[in-house]
Amino acid sequence: MLATTFTPKAILFDFDGTLSVLTLDFAQMRKSAKQGLENLLRPELMAGYDENKPVMEALAAILPQLTKETALAARELVEQNLVEFEIAAARKSRLFPFVRPILARLRRKRIKTAVITRNCRAAITVVFPDYAEYCAILLTRNDVARVKPHPGHLLSAFPAMGVKPEEALMVGDHPMDITAGKNAGCKSAALLCGEGKLEELLQAGPDYLARDARELMRQLGL
Repeated sequence: MLATTFTPKAILFDFDGTLSVLTLDFAQMRKSAKQGLENLLRPELMAGYDENKPVMEALAAILPQLTKETALAARELVEQNLVEFEIAAARKSRLFPFVRPILARLRRKRIKTAVITRNCRAAITVVFPDYAEYCAILLTRNDVARVKPHPGHLLSAFPAMGVKPEEALMVGDHPMDITAGKNAGCKSAALLCGEGKLEELLQAGPDYLARDARELMRQLGL
């Protein structure tokens, strides 16, 4: 953990479990996606599919062996499945009560904020319809070619925000958020209010660790 205070010029937040109550059942989502693909593809084409991996990564592992038409059908099926799960979960979720006050305070301090999420844009707008009033940028999986933990998801935000990676802080509740931040060259903060377990988060090597965004802001003096 950092021994000295760091004042970021930009803070990039994950969404589910970081800014909002986590209601997504990832295990059920993975199971549903696999069942859909099994109905579409021959068993031998599913041999490399790992249900324990996130859906998009599991799908990517088998795409090279599919024809162009079948790969397109598989992508469309998976995307439809993900969107259905995400929107259903979003309707049961809500922002943590301290989120809008924190984002408003950061704006007054001229610290830019962004939401960086693998979720779909439609689900984010269900939970946070007024996000544009509080955040400079929203980058969902619909907006980028590669999603976190690939650093490109974060790197896409920096030019538009007018900051360098080393001036930014990535905040999330999952080890992939920490990995994405480190690989993108920015500081990272792990929160315990979502999916990630303490040992897994610590193993990822965050610069900060806090129960939630409210406690993190106190650590940062913001």
